[in-house]
Amino acid sequence: MAQPLYTPAILAAATGLAAFPWDEDLPLEGEARSRSCGSTIRLGLATDAAGRVARLGLRPHACAVGQAAAHVFATATRGRDRAEIAAARAAIAAWLAGEAPLPGWPGIALLEPARAYPARHGAILLPWDAALAALP
Repeated sequence: MAQPLYTPAILAAATGLAAFPWDEDLPLEGEARSRSCGSTIRLGLATDAAGRVARLGLRPHACAVGQAAAHVFATATRGRDRAEIAAARAAIAAWLAGEAPLPGWPGIALLEPARAYPARHGAILLPWDAALAALP
């Protein structure tokens, strides 16, 4: 039997997005949509001279799992470049599919209960997909 999907930790992380409000002044924007559940996220970024994320803002329209994933992403993305985000996205997708161990992205273990719910996997990947759409 799968563990409950909406754990107190997932719900708490979803509420943590208030720390990453949308900012119209962020120069890079990306959007992503989960085909399996319809969740969406809009993400704004600013990078430093080396192309590392310096600031971000989020506008999610997602379930609590998607919002918790956005929080996990947002709390650990500053200082990372496109290559690091792409590598993390690939590792997380492989983990969700049961093909790889838990990735090294900080906080990702929070989303462990959602692995048993494939319809939520797309929502988990939304912030990484949106960031890759935003970054040159």
